[in-house]
Amino acid sequence: MASLRNKKNPWMLYETEVPHSRFCDPACGVSPAEKLSPEHLKLLRNAFTSPSKTAAQIHNNRSTKTRGGDEERGLKFEEFRDVLRTVIGPDVEDAWVQRFFWEVDISCTGQVRWKQLCSYLLLEYTEREHTSIPKAALHDLQPQIRHCSHNKRESTVRMVAVCHPPPLRYVSVSKGGQVTVWNSGLHVLRSIGLAGDPTEEVANTRRFRGWVTDAVYMGHVHKVAIATDCRDLHFVNVSTGSVFEDVHLFGFHCIPTALCYWHDVQYPERPPLLLLGDEKGGVHLMWFLNPSKGLFKNPSKKQNGPYRIFFPDLSEHSNTVSHRYVPNVHQEPINRLMFDPSSNVVMTSSESDSSSVVFFSVTPKREPYIWKINQGAKCFDYSASLQLLVTGGCDRAVRLWTRFVTTRPVATLLGHCTTILDVAIYQPVGQIFSYSRDAELRVWDISTHRCLKTVRLHFPCLQPGRIPEHGNFPFLLVSPPLPAETQPHLVVGCKDYLALFNLAQTRRGGGGGWLTNEDSEFGSECPNGAALSCALYNPTLRQVVTGHANSSVTLWDVETGRKWLQILNAHGEDELLCMTLDASHRRLITGAGNGTIKVWNLLNGLNLHKLEPVTNSEVTRLTCLHDNKLLAVGWSQRIVQYDIAAAKDLYVRADMSWKSGGVHTSDILAVGQCSALGVVATASHDGDVVIWRLETQGPVLHLERDRETGVAPPVDNLLFLQHRARSRKLRNKGVLVTSQAGRLRFWSVTAQTRTYGQFYAPERPGARVLSLSSDQPKNTILVSGDSTGWLQVWDISDYALDMQQEAVSERPPRLQRWRAHERGVLSVDVLEVDDRLFVLSASVDGSAGLWTKDGDHVGAFGQEVMWNIAAVNQTETERKQREDTGGEGRRESDDATGPTDCHTSRGECSCEASPTGSAENDHEQPQQPMYLCEDSVPCHERRRLFDDANNHR
Repeated sequence: MASLRNKKNPWMLYETEVPHSRFCDPACGVSPAEKLSPEHLKLLRNAFTSPSKTAAQIHNNRSTKTRGGDEERGLKFEEFRDVLRTVIGPDVEDAWVQRFFWEVDISCTGQVRWKQLCSYLLLEYTEREHTSIPKAALHDLQPQIRHCSHNKRESTVRMVAVCHPPPLRYVSVSKGGQVTVWNSGLHVLRSIGLAGDPTEEVANTRRFRGWVTDAVYMGHVHKVAIATDCRDLHFVNVSTGSVFEDVHLFGFHCIPTALCYWHDVQYPERPPLLLLGDEKGGVHLMWFLNPSKGLFKNPSKKQNGPYRIFFPDLSEHSNTVSHRYVPNVHQEPINRLMFDPSSNVVMTSSESDSSSVVFFSVTPKREPYIWKINQGAKCFDYSASLQLLVTGGCDRAVRLWTRFVTTRPVATLLGHCTTILDVAIYQPVGQIFSYSRDAELRVWDISTHRCLKTVRLHFPCLQPGRIPEHGNFPFLLVSPPLPAETQPHLVVGCKDYLALFNLAQTRRGGGGGWLTNEDSEFGSECPNGAALSCALYNPTLRQVVTGHANSSVTLWDVETGRKWLQILNAHGEDELLCMTLDASHRRLITGAGNGTIKVWNLLNGLNLHKLEPVTNSEVTRLTCLHDNKLLAVGWSQRIVQYDIAAAKDLYVRADMSWKSGGVHTSDILAVGQCSALGVVATASHDGDVVIWRLETQGPVLHLERDRETGVAPPVDNLLFLQHRARSRKLRNKGVLVTSQAGRLRFWSVTAQTRTYGQFYAPERPGARVLSLSSDQPKNTILVSGDSTGWLQVWDISDYALDMQQEAVSERPPRLQRWRAHERGVLSVDVLEVDDRLFVLSASVDGSAGLWTKDGDHVGAFGQEVMWNIAAVNQTETERKQREDTGGEGRRESDDATGPTDCHTSRGECSCEASPTGSAENDHEQPQQPMYLCEDSVPCHERRRLFDDANNHR
């Protein structure tokens, strides 16, 4: 598979993703980037470059200047703490200083240098600035484009959305009067033409001969009103499957140029309002008094074609419609028209310099607001909730105005090279869309006034050197509130083509720093219950790290289950698949489905490095060597190396020195390393297991595939038994465990005999073992998690130490077995806390739990009540005493004799002497943990992790 660097810029995968956000527990304290002022930084610099001065001297001599010859020195923790207390104040807590020191000393040298501190702060400030700038709401780089063939090469004047009754439909009206109905996928359903003049002698020649100026959807009565330069209005009924014109209002004294319709959704009995702006700058207001019975008085006799009404005779319909005309609002034709029902204000615009935009009240007593813009306004949009007016025109500038200030704009946004034809405010994300005559779409952020994205639309009708023809109203913005299953989108029209963009529903980006507002709910932005992809234990920080398929990472305190840190959108919107720790356990490395790999500071969630993606395909596994050389495998079918120990820049290039090309012919699914033997093992989807030598970076051994069924099943996982590999007596025995179609095989990678043991682990036929772990300091137990949600603990202290024949499939003694999750266990880890062994498990059902090695449930990460892991020893002692006195049944073990009542504090446990126990208890619901924190209070309310989750890939 070719490298991305040979085809395009590989870093573009990072540039186009949604920025991540970090949320830290308020108990972590204020971020150093927020606490240190510029004056503090000057004093700190003196401390690093003036070793002969004490902290007090540095504080008193604030004007100290460092000479170029001063050498940078490192400060140990005690010195660093004393300097911070002198610079910031004596009230600085030791815990905060310790955390700050660790965050800077990410390489674990025990010293902090000035350059390291500067790099840390620069990264923090840069990320805060970057994540504070939101991403454009456009999901698509290039939209879906459709051709309006029924337009007969005429431009589309207006596109309207018909949401009720569902499903969503569109109606486009061409300049020549062609009305076309589309479905939500922009496929034509039907098309009709406007009716022509009935006075023509031959009926077949009665076609519409004018030009359409505007159209509007009248949602209350399910009609589309269409204005034309024939000084008339056509009302087209779109409520049924057939589309037809039912009313023709003609004989206006001048041409209607802009339309607007409003009806009260909450109070349907209120008369709806139709507004018409005309070529002489006047506004018609038409209230329909009883729209349920019809817009106009019913005709006295049946007519062929639409019901024709002469506008001067509108007074005869006074029982159904009320009309009012406001003249001379503008000196030029009105090109836009809006109505704000909250203030009862009509908003109009024209290309007049003296009255570019006018806000006037329906109540004549109020004075209008008039905006005067050079060359006038060709388009505008208004948001009542934001009190924001946006205008665009021939001067190629987008202007932002407040509601009550007409003299000067809040901001002028420059960038368009031709006349701006349309603007739209997309309030859910605080952004503005603007579109110019050269088919350029720009997205602006309202708060920062920055251009977030520029898209050149490649319509097929565009010709080099020629300005394309457009209708009067290129935009159709469909935004919330929306019917169910309808996504917000933007439709742009150019001549007889339509382009559809899908839009984000919420603000993309922002929130890149620590959460310091105590009134905010910590981590509420990430929905609990998202499918888990991996989990691991950090023994240095005593934390559990869970990785979710929705690209979020969460850190939990193992002693209480409390959430400490959360990273959202770690890889944008791509699925997070795998993660590992570096050699110091201070950094987390994550891999995603689009081939991106990132390195994170586990203490504050900062993104330290972005590793060059080799392909845009899945990274399935990561492993970090003792010298912080990272190995990544996946669908590229190669081993890619990264040197994160020597990395100083944000971007780290890939090292393709491993001789892995062509060795695996299928996707690599698992990787494991054994430093004692100096080897790495990789396993692929076709069942191939390859042993590589670290020294030569080449393959040295291919283990035999399991081809009992003719086709080798994929290897789901592999595990090196590190204690055996370090022992001279055991390193030639079974040191590598692989999982293949539920069968666990123990391999020797140094002796001539390869297979040292194999057995089928799950109880159910056809199940797979998805995860493996062992107590690596001793390798006395092996824990396996299968695709049915069961965990099994095996005694391997004496297993796979003697050679076995292929036919021999003797099981090791099984110590415990319990149902940990409702669905497959993707990740399992054996961890040691306070000299006791625990089991960490994570499932695709969205739950991650902590257990004792005997199957007692300590708790589920994300539950409402925290636990106290220190209480486990006492509770376990009491349980054993009850077992010795016969007060409680025994859990399942292979030495059990006779029927027993097996109870666990979570899920269920089955006995071999009671074969029906497993089947009967398969659907037992999870229970509450048994080890609760005595002094704990409920954490912020979270949804439980045991809700149904979407299927993992």
